[in-house]
Amino acid sequence: MKRISELSLGVLLIILLIGGLFIAGCTTTQPTPTTVVTTPPTTAALEKPKLLIATTTSLYDTGLLDYLEPKFESMYNVDLQITSQGTGKAIEIAKKGDADVLLVHSPSQELAFVKDGFGINRRSFSSNYFLIVGPANDPAGIKNMTPEMAFTTLHQKGTNNTAGVFFVSRGDASGTHTAEKGVWSKAKFNYTTSVVKSGNWYIEAGKGMGETLQLASEKNAYTFTDEGTYLSYKSNLKLVPIVSEGESLLNIYSVMTVYNANQPVEKVQMANNFINFLISAQTQADIGNFGVDKYGKALFTPMSKFVPTAPAGWVGDYSTMATALKP
Repeated sequence: MKRISELSLGVLLIILLIGGLFIAGCTTTQPTPTTVVTTPPTTAALEKPKLLIATTTSLYDTGLLDYLEPKFESMYNVDLQITSQGTGKAIEIAKKGDADVLLVHSPSQELAFVKDGFGINRRSFSSNYFLIVGPANDPAGIKNMTPEMAFTTLHQKGTNNTAGVFFVSRGDASGTHTAEKGVWSKAKFNYTTSVVKSGNWYIEAGKGMGETLQLASEKNAYTFTDEGTYLSYKSNLKLVPIVSEGESLLNIYSVMTVYNANQPVEKVQMANNFINFLISAQTQADIGNFGVDKYGKALFTPMSKFVPTAPAGWVGDYSTMATALKP
C-alpha cells in the first residue's frame, strides 16, 4: 500500500507540473500594441488658393456671381473672393494689384485699363440694357422718349422746379454713372457745370445700384439703372420703366485678367481660367437662364445668344480662349 501511495503521489506531481506549464503558456503576456501618432495637416496645407475678383455692384446685386461662384470653385478647387464696387473703384483696386480679375461694364474705362498695361485677355460675356425708371404717374412726361430727349426734358422741368420731378444719380464713377454721363453728353449738356450744380432736383446718391434704386423709390424720383438690378429689386420698388429703348442704353459686361510685374504666373493662369469659364458654352447657357424662373426673363443676355451692335471696341472678343500671360 505504501508503494502504491508513493506512485500515486509521483503521478500527481507530474500532472501538476504539466498543468502548470500549460497554464503558463496560456497566460503569456501579449506585446503592447504600438501607437501610431499622425500629425494633422497644417492650416496652410488645407487652404485653397484664392482668386480675388473686383466687380461692379450690378453683377453682385443681381445674384449672378453668387450663382456662378460654386460652379467655378468646384471645377478648379479655388476660393473666389469677390468685392463689389462701382466700376471706377473696382478699377482702382485692380490697378493697385489688390485683385486678380476685373469684371465690369464700362467699355471706355476697360479699354484704357488694358491700353495702360493693367489688364490682358479682355472678353465680353453678356449684355443687357439700361433703363430710365420713375414714378408710374411720370410727372416729367418723358415716357417712350429717346434717352437724350428724356434727359433734356428732365433737366428743363427739374430746373424749373416742376412738382414731383427729381432725379437720383449713382454719382459714384461707376459704369452705370459713366453711361448716364454719356447720355447727358449726347444731349449736349456739360455734366459738371450744367447738371450736377443745376438744383435740388438732381440728387447724387454716391451708392451702389440697389441702394440708389431704393432711394429713388423713397423719393418718387427718376433714376438711371441697369435692367438686371432693377428686375431683382422690382418687387420692393415703386418705380416702373419709363424709357427702355435707345442706342445709348446698351450695357456690355466684360472680364479681364489683372496684370502687374508682381503678379505670380499661377494667379494669371487661374484668372484666365475664370475668363474661359465665363465664355464657355455651359456657363453661357447658365447666364442665359439666370432669372427666368423668378422674373420671367433672363437678367443678362449671353454673347453666345446675341452680340449687340456697338461702337468699335465696346464688344470685346467673346469666343477665343484666354491664354496670354502678359501684355
